Amino acid sequence: MLTSICGINWGDEGKGRMVDLLSRDYDIVCRYQGGNNAGHTVINDKGKFILNLLPSGILREDVVCVMGPGMVIDLKHLCGEIQKLRSAGIKISPENLKISDKAIITMPYNVLQDIMEEDRLAKATGKPYGSTRRGIAPVYADKYLKKAFRMGELLNLDLLYKRLPDIVDWKNMTIKAYGFTPISVEDMKAYFEEYGAILKDYIIDVGMYLNKANAEGKKIMFEAQLGALRDIDYGIVPYTSSSSTIAAYAPIGAGVPNLKLDKSIGIMKAYSSCVGAGPFTCEYFGEKADKLRELGGEYGAATGRPRRVGPFDAVASRYGIMCQGADEIALTKLDVLDSYEEIEICTHYELDGKIIDHFPFTDVLDLCKPVFEKVKGWNCDISHCRKAEDLPKEALDYIRLLEKLCGCKIKYVSVGAERDACIVMD
Repeated sequence: MLTSICGINWGDEGKGRMVDLLSRDYDIVCRYQGGNNAGHTVINDKGKFILNLLPSGILREDVVCVMGPGMVIDLKHLCGEIQKLRSAGIKISPENLKISDKAIITMPYNVLQDIMEEDRLAKATGKPYGSTRRGIAPVYADKYLKKAFRMGELLNLDLLYKRLPDIVDWKNMTIKAYGFTPISVEDMKAYFEEYGAILKDYIIDVGMYLNKANAEGKKIMFEAQLGALRDIDYGIVPYTSSSSTIAAYAPIGAGVPNLKLDKSIGIMKAYSSCVGAGPFTCEYFGEKADKLRELGGEYGAATGRPRRVGPFDAVASRYGIMCQGADEIALTKLDVLDSYEEIEICTHYELDGKIIDHFPFTDVLDLCKPVFEKVKGWNCDISHCRKAEDLPKEALDYIRLLEKLCGCKIKYVSVGAERDACIVMD
């Protein structure tokens, strides 16, 4: 069984929470793209954890976690994340964590590039991309320019160091053009040596490992970062990540392009949230935004930035479900809407005076206006509910309406952050 867990919207939908829950039925969890530019928040009986690079399955002792070749890995950040989890009593060793030798290394100069360009954009245009400033776009650019370093090179530093001086010279041309102090070869060597020594025992050919596991009948879950609207090809470019966040990329980014998914589970919130810049048609402002943001605790797990919020956006969600090829949906944070007597849903957009129900090209999204429908809220606490029949009628009606608007079965409904606060729908 090969299953992808993927985001339907702008990211921060609750993928980590659902991976932590559903991984009980899987042998392996594999992250297949992205870096430490987003966080997966997980709350269970062991505590509260924010995972940036490690797969969310790392919190289950009997699950093996894999970091695939589609990822970009900040060595210092990963070492810190591992140490933090160990301090909380989480076991991490080469037996339960495998890192692809083909995964790309995020370098300190990639982080510097990210910061320099965001600052330049903010000053020159007043419209930065909303980057997390963790080097993701520059390191993916290096990958496709064939000037990046891969994790497997940490196993043979002598060969790596033959490439290093030319790449440092090349990077310094850019860094000096921004008016910053050039980097040194020696500093980059120190980065490889300090953190590479810690991680080298985890590095393997994960393609061979996953193919063998699949042949043995092991169940594999693929975990995505961010959501469909942040995909480099199908998202709201340029306000996206720099990797492919869609389920179809999972086998490729995991190191097993020869395998095919059996199931795609899409994750979406019972309302909308968005971190960073870019078009967000259904956005709330003022008191309406403040109330929803506080009720949902909508602050970025990786950055702490306040998230932009709004009502459920059926137009964007239909598009995200199509991009992800979702077979079923997990709806998260339904309990956040407990205190609302009336709930708005964005069912359509208005563009140039016409009502549309499709998600348009990015350039015209800022011209779109949301068309809202209001439904009756349940105005009571549902966090104790564990079966569909425990939910009030209005909550069930809301779930069924979202199903109808999105055209996809809602299989799971989260009513709290805890591992067991989830309802499996009929």
